[in-house]
Amino acid sequence: MPTTKTSAASSAKKKPQVTASPERRRELLDIAAEVFAAQGYNATTVRRIADEAGMLAGSLYYHFDSKESMLDEILSTFLNELWDGYDTVLAAGLGPRETIEALVTESFREIDRHRAAVAIYQKESRHLVDQDRFQYLVDSQVRFEKAWLGTLERGVEAGVFRADLDIRLTYRFVRDTVWVAASWYRPGGRHSPEEIARQYLSMVLDGIAVRA
Repeated sequence: MPTTKTSAASSAKKKPQVTASPERRRELLDIAAEVFAAQGYNATTVRRIADEAGMLAGSLYYHFDSKESMLDEILSTFLNELWDGYDTVLAAGLGPRETIEALVTESFREIDRHRAAVAIYQKESRHLVDQDRFQYLVDSQVRFEKAWLGTLERGVEAGVFRADLDIRLTYRFVRDTVWVAASWYRPGGRHSPEEIARQYLSMVLDGIAVRA
């Protein structure tokens, strides 16, 4: 019967998904993230990821059904952890300046944990948001702007930040200044994420804080 033959052929082509250990899965995703960050998502092949992982390209499909699935998990893991940290900061009832300090520090901690994912996000998100699977990138960006702009506005209203501050311009400056660090930061380097955050904050806040 044609239907049975087609079904059998399709089944023969599909490789069964197996459950890798959490450590191995994390290792494969870390490798994929580094390759995506270095080469770009579209230019990266499954074979290249498999080569870097020391395995056959077909074997990678036992762990992930597609290159897109790997990218999805890399970005969603990064953003989920970022928002766990941000939500904790935003719920802490801190003053505007302290909130900015905590958000910047949390951002550098995420760069330390997910440097490659941050680099991918910066390079690829503009194109990925056109796909339904990655609509959460848009939602995250809206939340991100709301958190930062709201804190800056609160600081101006409280007299902590200058009244003539352009809120949106300041937000873009701080955002870009912090996240571009993913292009040069390397975990385990000379400075810890917290130390880098302190240095950045001393430069940024001295420019927007009200002078005595």
